[in-house]
Amino acid sequence: MRNFHLIANGIDVSQAVTQLKVNHTLWNQNTLRTQAEGSPHREVSDIWMRMNDLSKCRQADTDPVYVDHRESINYPAWNLLPAVRKLVVNLMAFVEGERMGRVMISRMEPGTKIGEHADIGPDLTKWYDNEPYYSRFHIVLQGLPGSVFQCDGEEVNMRTGEIWWFRNDLPHSVHNNSADDRLHVVIDIKPLQS
Repeated sequence: MRNFHLIANGIDVSQAVTQLKVNHTLWNQNTLRTQAEGSPHREVSDIWMRMNDLSKCRQADTDPVYVDHRESINYPAWNLLPAVRKLVVNLMAFVEGERMGRVMISRMEPGTKIGEHADIGPDLTKWYDNEPYYSRFHIVLQGLPGSVFQCDGEEVNMRTGEIWWFRNDLPHSVHNNSADDRLHVVIDIKPLQS
């Protein structure tokens, strides 16, 4: 496969899932990504662990130079979900990351989808780069048969306890036709340059 690469499997994600259940009020505290007009993520629920500083993003509407779209700050969920944080930090060490960007948890209920889109490109330069800066990783907290991730003609069923890299600069979409929620931790990491 060119667009997906399995990094690890058999990861124990049970504590992370338990912490999500206990902290269920964290879902959709920030809906900028899911409720923006035309968003392909409208059927998704999010928890932001690390994301751009919204106060700076708002100022960027009038002064685009003000915000560094590569810079992320910790949101309250970073401290409230230590088991998820540990998974992220361990991945960062495993891939020898030198910079951590956005970290969010994405939930898709059965029967929902993420419409086809690319996360990088000239029409997104206000919030992203023209070319990849970060590498995109997914830690699968819950992935069941029927949840299909497609990217530029390839598709995978990411399963619970797996970690994947994928090409988020290419057109991709997700359909959750499984029997339960799809739960992924989505992480942007800049690997150490040799």
